[in-house]
Amino acid sequence: MNGFGTNTRAVVEELLHRIAAGAPDSIAELYAPVSDWKLNWPEYEHGRPMTPWIRRRASRSDAAEHFREIGRHHVPEAVGTVIERIVVDGPDAVVLGEIRQTARATRRAYRSRFALHLTVENGLIIRHHVYEDSLAVAHAFDPQPVEPDHVF
Repeated sequence: MNGFGTNTRAVVEELLHRIAAGAPDSIAELYAPVSDWKLNWPEYEHGRPMTPWIRRRASRSDAAEHFREIGRHHVPEAVGTVIERIVVDGPDAVVLGEIRQTARATRRAYRSRFALHLTVENGLIIRHHVYEDSLAVAHAFDPQPVEPDHVF
């Protein structure tokens, strides 16, 4: 356990605080040694050079590396994630909000609505599933984005 006991909301709020502080090793301390990690991107998109943080994870060290890679590929001064709601039901929590980032490689800003499903057991995160607007992220990192023919 990490000192937050089994209080799901306390663990989730601490996770969000540590993510905002940008401390990957500190973030990773909140994860179980092995966790169920999922990002909703299409499988063929996982591990692409322009978005290497989008891939399978399973360990505490993987969690730290995930947040390091996000940091390396985004402009730190151009972050503005907004948390709109945290819903807790027993060991499960869903965090709803909007990610506001800027791709370091292209200098393109993007916004992505997200839902983060976390499960806490014995004070540690055992499930980390992210559902986000992967198309917005892909466009921001694409060196030659395709412009839409029309706008709806």
